[in-house]
Amino acid sequence: MKVLFGVDIGGTQIKIGCFSEKGILLDKWAVDTDLSEGGRRIIPAVAAEIRSYASGHQISLKEVAGVGMGIPGPVDGDGYVKVCVNLHWREFNPVTELQKEIPGICAAAENDANLAALGEYYCGAGKGTSSMMLVTLGTGVGGGIIIGGNIISGAHGIAGEIGHITTHIEEYEKCNCGNIGCVDQFASATGMVRIMKKLLGSGEFESPLLAKNDFSAKDISECAEDGDPAAKKCLEICMGALGEGLSAFAHAFDPELYVIGGGVSKAGRIIIDAIEKEYEKHFFLIEKGAKITLAVLGNDAGIIGGSILAAKQAGLA
Repeated sequence: MKVLFGVDIGGTQIKIGCFSEKGILLDKWAVDTDLSEGGRRIIPAVAAEIRSYASGHQISLKEVAGVGMGIPGPVDGDGYVKVCVNLHWREFNPVTELQKEIPGICAAAENDANLAALGEYYCGAGKGTSSMMLVTLGTGVGGGIIIGGNIISGAHGIAGEIGHITTHIEEYEKCNCGNIGCVDQFASATGMVRIMKKLLGSGEFESPLLAKNDFSAKDISECAEDGDPAAKKCLEICMGALGEGLSAFAHAFDPELYVIGGGVSKAGRIIIDAIEKEYEKHFFLIEKGAKITLAVLGNDAGIIGGSILAAKQAGLA
């Protein structure tokens, strides 16, 4: 029996899934990410997990058809990572490192948002479409573009970085990238909290959140659902920034579908409504552009996408 492994490497956890060669999820688990020694222990840990699982399930390493890894940063065509801050990697190639650990293994690596997009395209909300973009709303804002079943990474691995499209919203603070007014500064979970604190600090609003020393994007969304004017204004600003960014992307590559995922998207329809309102305000060339919907695969999108990448690399898909 041939198997494939999808691996989603994050700064806190490494998620791993074992799949049949037909794409059926057989098992999944997670281990903590060891960031010591400049992240050099991460790939040996991935290799150890694959060897251990294979041994425990009477699977020969020769029956491992491929491994697809998601990396939280830009990845070039051969798996090379120039810099990945979350994993402490610089000038590092996880593909060649895994092949050193397991000689002869077929492996590939991609940006984690791109892999999640691949998963949603083939097995989730994007199934049956010709083109789509996944937008992940978490600590930051990421994106992955799929056209005709293929990831569009760009010449430098940064295609789909919608978090760093700038908006018309007046802003004075710098984004982590060094620019000012990025979508990431508004539509991320951290961005939502930042904007909500500004609104509450203005003295113009009453809100249940004024009584909290600390609150999250989830708290803001729940208050907005309950009709809190400050929280509704926060969503209008933050998701409006994303809607504006999506309209710019639509003019660039005209996707059939936008899929919104990540932790913030768990708020559901209220998020989509706020995005659509601003998207439509900035989109003019045709009457209707891309449909906007919620992701459906949740935390499994990355490992599913990894298994698909592995299958493609092994010539199975």
